[in-house]
Amino acid sequence: MAMNRNDVLALLEREGIPYELAEHPAVYTIGEMERLRLPFQARVAKNLFLRDDKKRNYWLLTLREDRRADLKALRRTLESRPLTFASEADLQALLGLEKGSVTPFGLLNDTDHRVRLLLDGVFRGGSIAVHPNENTATVCLGTADLERLLRRRGVPVEYLEL
Repeated sequence: MAMNRNDVLALLEREGIPYELAEHPAVYTIGEMERLRLPFQARVAKNLFLRDDKKRNYWLLTLREDRRADLKALRRTLESRPLTFASEADLQALLGLEKGSVTPFGLLNDTDHRVRLLLDGVFRGGSIAVHPNENTATVCLGTADLERLLRRRGVPVEYLEL
């Protein structure tokens, strides 16, 4: 069973990880997130669920909401086959998430660790704001806390300077 919002928040509590929670109407785009004017808006991340053209490798690219991803440059950095966006079916099958709810916390549902997390280097040493597996809330927490939480559960995490 995939972890939902309550499971993620309970995990943060159990782990003693401090966070700030903002509840809001469901959002599906960065534009909708910006209109919310969250207190930690500058730390909001957008998440791109990517795969190679053979569906052999999957990545979750988490970058600051105002940054653009150059998939051709990323392909060279990753030394991968051509990159494309993964399907909603892959999102559900691998991360147990719905469209609009993509988040690094979804990697907790990837028990086979097929998806690697690529974190925008601008988040290093600061905080990051992401959905807790549902797009009706946003959690802001320390990036190092998120990284530790995921690594302890076997999730591959790496930083990229974009």
